[in-house]
Amino acid sequence: MTVAPLRDRPAGISGLTQQQTRRIRQRALLAIKYFVLTVLAILFLFPIAWSLLNSLKRPSESLAIPPTYLPTEIVFENYTQLTSFGNYGVVGHVENSAIVALMTVFGSLVLSTLGGYGFARFNFPGKNALFIMVLSTLMIPFQSILIPLFVMLVRFELNDTLVGLALVYITFQLPFGIFLMRNSFLAVPKEIEEAALLDGCSSLSLLYRMMLRLVLPGIVTVAIYAFINSWNEFLAALIFMSDQDKFTLPVFLTLVRSGIYGTVDWGALQAGVIVAIFPCLVVFLLLQRYYINGLIGGAVNN
Repeated sequence: MTVAPLRDRPAGISGLTQQQTRRIRQRALLAIKYFVLTVLAILFLFPIAWSLLNSLKRPSESLAIPPTYLPTEIVFENYTQLTSFGNYGVVGHVENSAIVALMTVFGSLVLSTLGGYGFARFNFPGKNALFIMVLSTLMIPFQSILIPLFVMLVRFELNDTLVGLALVYITFQLPFGIFLMRNSFLAVPKEIEEAALLDGCSSLSLLYRMMLRLVLPGIVTVAIYAFINSWNEFLAALIFMSDQDKFTLPVFLTLVRSGIYGTVDWGALQAGVIVAIFPCLVVFLLLQRYYINGLIGGAVNN
């Protein structure tokens, strides 16, 4: 009489082996994991879907009581109404936000790349203390320094200008950008730089010709953060901009919210929300691969 191996014996009354039981348990845990993630995805996407559906309703239908969840007829009247608010409509304010966001991205990338490269590869007196000072600014609420920034912009005649607003946003982005780029450069082996320096490359040519390609995920991550934060920022734009024609998109939406005699055009407001979300969503979906790699590369290095 032969005895079956232990791993092939039944694990109990069910008649399943230990390996089969383990597979069933793994599949059950995987199913639970996907179920939880699906529920979380629905919860996060529900506000966007709700805004999109309300933006496609007729203005009278979006104010109906009780509210209707689905539009009876898909119309784009709310989007066309956005062009009637202010002097230039939504198009002019989208241009203002785009100009400020692009200047913020460019300035943040240049300064963060140079600063991160300097902290990662050069030794100079007070290097660590200066880096700690840069990081310590992350703990300062930017609301507490709006008044000093306002005084500085007035003194340099940059108040109520898109350039001045972009400089403020660049100031807010630099601590995180320098931190991330420093860690990205530290992830690159020094032997690669030493070989290039032996071939006659200078520090700037090495940075431009080789290092920027190796730290591309970190660069994209800084760009995404700078774009999204500058595109959606409201408080600084409200304080530093007084000319209504130079308002950015978030400030413009307050004009849509406060209509004639205090009425609120919810359909137009939801359409404005979708217009504000769309560029951020497109940028993130196109660059999410580099974004994830940049966060991982910037987080695991000291």
